[in-house]
Amino acid sequence: MAKRDYYEILEVNRNASDTEIKKAYRRLAIKYHPDKNPGDKQAEDKFKELTEAYAVLSDAQKRATYDQFGHAGMNGGGFSSGGFDFGGSPFEDIFGDIFGDIFGGGGGRRASRGRRGEDLRYNLTISFEEAAFGAEKNLQLPRKQTCTTCGGSGARKGTAPHTCTTCRGAGQVRFQQGFFSMTRPCPDCRGQGSIISDPCPECKGAGTIKQKRNLSLKIPAGVETDTRLKLSGEGESGSQGGPPGDLYVVITVADHSIFTREGQNVLCEVPISFVQAALGSDIEVPTLEGKVSLKIPPGTQTGKIFKLSGKGIVSLQGYGRGDQLVILRVEVPTKLDARQRKLLEEFAAVSGEDIHPQGKGFFDKVKELFD
Repeated sequence: MAKRDYYEILEVNRNASDTEIKKAYRRLAIKYHPDKNPGDKQAEDKFKELTEAYAVLSDAQKRATYDQFGHAGMNGGGFSSGGFDFGGSPFEDIFGDIFGDIFGGGGGRRASRGRRGEDLRYNLTISFEEAAFGAEKNLQLPRKQTCTTCGGSGARKGTAPHTCTTCRGAGQVRFQQGFFSMTRPCPDCRGQGSIISDPCPECKGAGTIKQKRNLSLKIPAGVETDTRLKLSGEGESGSQGGPPGDLYVVITVADHSIFTREGQNVLCEVPISFVQAALGSDIEVPTLEGKVSLKIPPGTQTGKIFKLSGKGIVSLQGYGRGDQLVILRVEVPTKLDARQRKLLEEFAAVSGEDIHPQGKGFFDKVKELFD
């Protein structure tokens, strides 16, 4: 019987990524695993077929050969479906990262003694100006650090952990799962390979203690809310000599009383009087770097936007700087004395329809509607 195409077996296309191939194999292998289908010869054969396909397509060199020559290219290449020979690689190695979390296994390899420390998150609120121009902040961070009393071993000073007799230091024990030989973390040493009989009194055998650490953080110009800054190795210390984790600082930018941000641009609303709007004027407007002069032409309407080039926020990627957009709001006086009212009434009398130059078109349309 002719062999089926490996891509067809795994139900993926020929351009599938390594991740897609792995996910497809995991999904199908769980479905057809003999332990889930006891006595089902068809499921067992299907599982063997899946495993053979994954063994080839998960290996870049074998996959390239298969793509070029098909099944013929697998002959003599260290692969034999009948004997489950995967080119010198133990059969269990292929399952190590696939079934590790299902069967508690680790592929049969010797457990790593050291464990990487946990990553940490620190929420930091900064001002609008600090986000725009950058800043340097001092952080006080509580975290687990290597115990100085035992040097991280977890054992009392002068003693040392002894090798676990159950797994003989491997950190894993082998057991039979159907017709497979599988491994899982040793229950006695919890995968460490060693047992602490006399724990350190300072860290109680953990190898780490919680302490506060002062860190200096340089915040680049242009950050915004939800920007994450990574400080490698500044997370919690690893155990049993493992590497430390990382620290992620998540930025929140506080609201400003007069400025808002839109991308790299800064927006600012500035009030002017209706006299300034009508006659024109030179006004001062605030920017992130101080006040600047802005010329308002006669007849300026509320909502008019003026651009101050280069007065915005620096790009975090270094692509220049944004602008400041000044939005004018014309304020109408709410209280008038007798003389002011009389002058405005005279102005209205001599102005006629021209008192609404920008709205003239609107009134014309309304008039046409009722004619």
